[in-house]
Amino acid sequence: MDIRILHLLDGAAQAEGLTVIIDVFRAFSLECYMFAANADRIIPVGTVEEAFAWRQKDPACILAGERNGIMVDGFDYGNAPSQFEKLDLSGRTVIHTTSAGVQGLVNARKADTILTGALVNAAATAEYIRRKDPAVVSLVAMGWNAKKDTEEDLLCAEYIRSLLLGQPMGEIRRLADELRYTEGKKFFDPARPEFPEADFGLCTDVDRFGFVIEAVRKNGGFEAVRRNLNEA
Repeated sequence: MDIRILHLLDGAAQAEGLTVIIDVFRAFSLECYMFAANADRIIPVGTVEEAFAWRQKDPACILAGERNGIMVDGFDYGNAPSQFEKLDLSGRTVIHTTSAGVQGLVNARKADTILTGALVNAAATAEYIRRKDPAVVSLVAMGWNAKKDTEEDLLCAEYIRSLLLGQPMGEIRRLADELRYTEGKKFFDPARPEFPEADFGLCTDVDRFGFVIEAVRKNGGFEAVRRNLNEA
């Protein structure tokens, strides 16, 4: 298995084989919480305009997402897991757009299969990949706005790689918690209310979920689909 760690939009464009688009803070952590809240469908879209077009087609759909971390004006929710943790999304469709993770999906045109990546389901993702046993695995750390590397996405990529190599990264929970001193410090900054403090703990709850999310190409876009390990 050829395991490659790639970076940002260029990395997404270069990704081949089974590709994991990683966005820990917060897009793909959030989608795990959406599925845990029983979302019926999650549709990642690249632009705000596409999200509003979905609202025209389906007035009952939920619009969620951000630009520069801030909830898009006119959306129902931002990109905060803490907004979704206690919701019941049964029967609901969520349209989701973000500045980093979702942009990685849109640009991963060479990938055969695309999974989303986050610390909250990293071990499940690694096990799913191991069972698939692809020749090439591309782990793409999307960073801040898909333009600057960030510690949490690189940590997630290294953690998944360590599991695939059978050499689990030691003290992963300590390393995840220490993100509060680097990129995660924004969650503790009162001047940045768009990053609720509760989101930090929710995004760094390593291996909380035992399922993976596949971004399936559909009708010219994507649908996020929950996969259990026995579907590998």
